[in-house]
Amino acid sequence: MFKRIMVPVDLAHADKLTGAVSVAVDLASHYGAEVVFVGVTTNMPGQIARTPQEFGSKLDAFAGEQAQGRGITTRGHAVVSHDPAADLDDKLVEAVHETGADLVVMATHVPGIGDMLVPNHGGALARHTDISIFLVRAAA
Repeated sequence: MFKRIMVPVDLAHADKLTGAVSVAVDLASHYGAEVVFVGVTTNMPGQIARTPQEFGSKLDAFAGEQAQGRGITTRGHAVVSHDPAADLDDKLVEAVHETGADLVVMATHVPGIGDMLVPNHGGALARHTDISIFLVRAAA
């Protein structure tokens, strides 16, 4: 049913992605799908990497770690943005098309009052793509 599963990741918060990564890996195993881990970075040095190339290498390493011993195919897909905080929704929509994903599995949080003012990223993907979006809530 699914051939390519996109999983948006923030490498600075990789410890909060275990639920979404587990779901994506399980689905990939079941359907024989590839998992593409997508990260958005900037051209400027940051907390994770000094350059987009270094960020891409770290994202590829993260993807490789997720595949180890699981019998699935993974890869990283780094996206560069001038302002990741402002452009994230648009960059994730672009990544859906660039990767050829037919499912997005992404971590989310329990909604709060702020979500009434600023929609969540999963909702934006659902509104601006024609593929399925699977939101995985982090444990409270």
